[in-house]
Amino acid sequence: MTIWSVRREHFGSPDATALRRDYYDEVASRYWGRPATEAEVDEGLTGDGVEQLSAPTGEFVVGRYGGAAGACGGVLMLDAGTAELTRVYVRPGFRGCGGGVALLGALEGAAGLLGAKRMVLNTRLDLVEARTLYTRNGYAEIPAYCEGPYMEIWYGKDL
Repeated sequence: MTIWSVRREHFGSPDATALRRDYYDEVASRYWGRPATEAEVDEGLTGDGVEQLSAPTGEFVVGRYGGAAGACGGVLMLDAGTAELTRVYVRPGFRGCGGGVALLGALEGAAGLLGAKRMVLNTRLDLVEARTLYTRNGYAEIPAYCEGPYMEIWYGKDL
């Protein structure tokens, strides 16, 4: 039986970079209703703040299924007790085999080690798979804690 392995990994590693590109490509393409160009993906990743996803302000993880990089995500400390889930992504070919749950477990554990007592996140309404993952794993809708052009719904969970 193949299982997921989720471990901390530098956001700039080859696998992490490829996953971050795939993440941005998918969310941008879905938002625009057309495939994102390589230039648009590059532009979206430039200055996106991913460097904060390392100690002491956060962590980035990569999930592997049967050794293949299939998922990634990050956690960012917003204050001493609150962490934000960000860049949570499971490649389409790896969906439906437990990667999202494994990813959330690893990220919640990382947030706890960083001192978080609560996890929050924001997403878009069209990202139905992500919203389903969150609600099935104990996240409930909360009032907006931040603003931005791609934020339509907010969730939270006590750790």
